[in-house]
Amino acid sequence: MKEEASNFDDHAFAPMVSMEMNIGMFKSQWQFCDRITEYLSDILGQGHSDPARYSNFLSVATNELIELAFRSTGEPGRISFDLYRSATFNRLRIAFPCEEASDRERAHAGSAERQPIPEAGSGYLAVKSDGKVLLRDLAAIFRAAIRIEKHGTQGIQIIADFPSTEDFR
Repeated sequence: MKEEASNFDDHAFAPMVSMEMNIGMFKSQWQFCDRITEYLSDILGQGHSDPARYSNFLSVATNELIELAFRSTGEPGRISFDLYRSATFNRLRIAFPCEEASDRERAHAGSAERQPIPEAGSGYLAVKSDGKVLLRDLAAIFRAAIRIEKHGTQGIQIIADFPSTEDFR
């Protein structure tokens, strides 16, 4: 499932909502994680036969990813939250500047070897807390493709593709 979702052409996804906020404001109150999660989860539930059930179920994963972003950035700038939908997947994308991304870029700047884009289970966030285990567990529980990619020169993005089917067991 991970490979199937992550190989989708981004153009197959229609934008649903995009939010952006200053990181200083975002990090000023932990409660923003819950409020943003509730908003995004409600939107994800739209169009399902049981929107409350689908929203509630995915709010757990959405909240964990937003909290991971909250803990992973201390850099000034903006954080964005984007939702997309395709025929079979819903995509959550969280993009933000990250000190580790810029440190890693500087550390490898002199190297002739090109570094691969990090994936879930490796890369920038895996160094902080238990991000590696969190992403792996969330991917397994929600049958989702979750990965971390470089975003620009000093940022990263967390991309999670959730199946739009309602058959969660």
